Amino acid sequence: MPDYDALLDDEILAFLARSDRIAPKTPGLSVAERRANFDRLWRNFRELSPESVTSVSETWAGVPCRSYTSGPDAFTVVFFHGGGWVIGGLDSHDDLCSELCARTGARVVAVDYPLAPETVFPGCFEASFAAFSEIADAADGAVLVAGDSAGGNLAAAIAHADRKENAGRIAGQLLIYPVLGLATARETPVENAEAPGLTQADMRFFWEARCGGPAFGGDARLAPLEDSDFSGLPPTVILTAEFDPLAEEGREYAAALTNAGVKVALVEEAGLVHGHLRARRMSSRAKASFERMVASLIALGHGDWPVPGL
Repeated sequence: MPDYDALLDDEILAFLARSDRIAPKTPGLSVAERRANFDRLWRNFRELSPESVTSVSETWAGVPCRSYTSGPDAFTVVFFHGGGWVIGGLDSHDDLCSELCARTGARVVAVDYPLAPETVFPGCFEASFAAFSEIADAADGAVLVAGDSAGGNLAAAIAHADRKENAGRIAGQLLIYPVLGLATARETPVENAEAPGLTQADMRFFWEARCGGPAFGGDARLAPLEDSDFSGLPPTVILTAEFDPLAEEGREYAAALTNAGVKVALVEEAGLVHGHLRARRMSSRAKASFERMVASLIALGHGDWPVPGL
């Protein structure tokens, strides 16, 4: 196993140490224990929302959502939160969505899709896609999809599904250390399988919860890399972390899009780990990554390519 203490800088090590104090990762945690840990984590790292932003509760296609605005909407970002399809929700990503709204001028709509294991595949995808469709139908201007980790999986899966019926409706997608394939669901080890922040064992737990048993292949709604056709997808920005078992999937997805003639930018964030969004106030590397996320949404929302600085 790599010596992560030697590979990571002091700021990220401090972030990881703080995270471990708040929510120690011990083997065999139940769903309830993982949710409690994650709740403690996001509450401890939560930032104050910008005063310019107003948020309201909405329901789209029967799915609870939260909409953030900070003035006239330049475009709309439909955001899906991470958490392995098992943990997280509107509150865990409230400060992030609020800050993205303030920084980009976009209307950001966060989708509170139903979690596993109470809802198994394809439940969370179907709910997410239904909510997205209603939001997009009602939106003025460009519509983007975005998400981190499992949320990035849902955003990409929606882009794959939506192009078949509504080619060009999604103006772009921002995928933040996303789950794109099924490699982490398998027994065969992947790169950085024991990385701090997320391990392959964590992912196997999440995959089994989502699927109600072993994950299966052949369905792009479950894992976008399982698709056989990558043409016609919107311009895509993928931000992965160097020390993350999901990084290789980001590279594979970027290659598939490139081969299909899709505009794609891949940034593997050097020296960072899965979940580094929470470290954006503690780490200069994480802060720089967040700035790239903001720049990407602004560029995608205004139809600019390539994204400046990527």
